[in-house]
Amino acid sequence: MGDLFNTIIGPIEWLVAWIMYLFHQGFTAIGMDPASGWTWALSIVGLVVVMRAAMIPLFVKQIMASRKMQMIQPELQKIQKKYKGKSDPESRQAMTQETMELYKKEGTNPFSSCLPILVQSPFFFGLFRVLNGMDEVASGATKAIGPITQPVAQQFESATIFGASLSATFLGSDAINVKIVTSVLIVLMSATTFLTQRQLMTKNMPASALDNPFAKQQKLLLYVLPIVFAVSGVNFPIGVLIYWFTTNVWSMCQQFYVIRRMPAPGSAAEKAYHARLERKGKPIPGAAAAKARADAEAAEDSEAAKQSGQRQQPASKKRKKNKAGAKPAGQAAAKPTGQAGPKSGVQDTSKAGVQDTPKSAGPNGEKPSSHKAAGKNTADPAKPPTT
Repeated sequence: MGDLFNTIIGPIEWLVAWIMYLFHQGFTAIGMDPASGWTWALSIVGLVVVMRAAMIPLFVKQIMASRKMQMIQPELQKIQKKYKGKSDPESRQAMTQETMELYKKEGTNPFSSCLPILVQSPFFFGLFRVLNGMDEVASGATKAIGPITQPVAQQFESATIFGASLSATFLGSDAINVKIVTSVLIVLMSATTFLTQRQLMTKNMPASALDNPFAKQQKLLLYVLPIVFAVSGVNFPIGVLIYWFTTNVWSMCQQFYVIRRMPAPGSAAEKAYHARLERKGKPIPGAAAAKARADAEAAEDSEAAKQSGQRQQPASKKRKKNKAGAKPAGQAAAKPTGQAGPKSGVQDTSKAGVQDTPKSAGPNGEKPSSHKAAGKNTADPAKPPTT
C-alpha cells in the first residue's frame, strides 16, 4: 500500500518542488535574499497561486454544484418520503433511480462539490512531504527531490520567519518563536475556513434552501471543520500552515467574486446584485422574462374569470321583479286555520303570543276549550254576545 501511495504522490511531489524552486529563483532574481525565510514563504504562496489558478474552472463548478444540491433538497426529501419504510430491493432500486434522474435533470451530483478538494489534496500531501523531508535531504540521508538538492535543502532549513524555521512544527519544537508563529497561523487558518463556508451559506443560498437536512449538515460542518483543522494543525510544519492559510484566503476571495457576479436565485446576494444594477441603470437579468411570465399568468386568470362570468347569465329587471314577487310553493294553498276571509273573527292560535277569540257558552253553559274553538268551521264564525 505504501509503494502505491509513493507511486501516486511521487510525481506530484516532484512538481511541487519544481514550482517552489522556480518561484524562489524568481524572487532571488529581483533582489530578495535567497536564504531568507520570507523568500521561501513567498515561494509557497506562489505555489498556491499557480495551483488554484489552474483549478478555477473546478471551483466555479463546485459553487454551482453546491448551490444546486441545496436547492434540490425539497425534491430529494419528497423522494425519500415516498419510499419511507420500504426496505425491499425493488423500492430501494426505484428510489436510487429517481434520485439519479433528479441529479441528471439538474446537472449536479454530490461529488461535484468535492472536486476541488479532491484535486487539491495531492498537492497538499506533496507539499507536506517536500517540507517534511527537507531535513533528510539537507543531511544527505535521502536523495534530492527534483531541483531540491542538498545545498538547496540546507538553505531552506536555515531560513526562518520571526525566528521559526519553515519545517518546524508546534509539537516538534520547544522554541517559543515556533509555538507563537504556529499558533497564529493555526488561528488564521481556522478563521478563514469558517468565514469561507459561512459566506457561502449566508449570502448565496435562498432561505428555502437552508431549511433542509443537507443545509443543517453543512451548518454543522461550519463549526466542526475549523476545530478539526485547529487540532490537526499542531502536527503540520509552518510551511504547510502558510500554504493552508494562503489557499483559504484565495478561496474566500474567489468565492466572494463568484457570489457577487453570479449569485444564486432567491439569495441575499442576488437581491444585492439587482440593487447595484438598478442604481447603475442597467437591466436586471431575467427581469423581462419574469415580467412576461407574470403578464401571461395575469391574462390567463382574466380570461378564466371572463369565461366563468359568461356561464352565469344576468337576469333582466322584469325577471328579477317576478322572481321577487313570487311566493314559495304551497304558501297560497296552505292557509292558517281560522283565516278563511278578511272578515273572519277567528284568529290563528297556532302562533305564540296571539289572543283567543271571544268565546260563547255552549248548550249546557260550559265554555268551549281552545282546541274546540280552533276546530270550528271557519265558514260559520261565532257570533258576539248580545247586550
